[in-house]
Amino acid sequence: MTQSATFHDLNGASVYITGGGSGVGAALTDGFMAQGANVAFIGRSEASGFVEEMRDKHGRAPLFLQGDMTDTELLHSTMVKAADTHGPLNVLVNNAANDQRHSLEESTTEFWDRMIEVNLKAYYFACQEAARQMKDGGAIINFSSISYMMGNAGYPIYTTSNAGITGMTRSLARELGPRKIRINALAPGWVLTQKQLDMWATPEDLAAHLDRQCLKEHLKPEDMIAPTLFLASNASRAMTGQCMAVDGGVVVSG
Repeated sequence: MTQSATFHDLNGASVYITGGGSGVGAALTDGFMAQGANVAFIGRSEASGFVEEMRDKHGRAPLFLQGDMTDTELLHSTMVKAADTHGPLNVLVNNAANDQRHSLEESTTEFWDRMIEVNLKAYYFACQEAARQMKDGGAIINFSSISYMMGNAGYPIYTTSNAGITGMTRSLARELGPRKIRINALAPGWVLTQKQLDMWATPEDLAAHLDRQCLKEHLKPEDMIAPTLFLASNASRAMTGQCMAVDGGVVVSG
């Protein structure tokens, strides 16, 4: 996808992305690197092929730090490693999430804990380490989802986490604002990653969702790049504590 804008202040920025090796996260890694940023990302799955793809495309490679971000000590250590390599973080993107389908009836306490660890706890503690590093200010973007705004059924712990992300974002914006750290949430609509196509996207559900969108075109991972770059750059210097929906016009606010 051709970049629609250049954000000059992101050139040379130190960026850390959770889940930056696949799906939306991979698109974000590509997008930040195209701006000249130095990107580190954490992921559980092996990503050397993607790293080489980025090296071939951009002439340099992102720093891949393999591990489980729900291990807070490990998460923090990878963020310190990113700072050692690229300098203290300027931008954190909390992107990784698990939208596994489930019902209230079948949920166990173990499943609850795992889902909250991935979808909320890891976000919070990534913000903690990023704030430690951002001595001269910075930007944090927390990926939420319009799913909780729509009141979607089928994954109630996931939607609970999304609502929590928005609340956390608002509170941390108030706490971190005096330190020139901006923190915003980005709420995508239904982005058709390969995982979504393989696991959840039935023709009937796709048609129904598209009917709800104002813009009659399904969203792709690349559609999340420019909005994220905007929130990361000084172009949005007066924005913090906000939740920006990028969904083709399904939900509205204001």
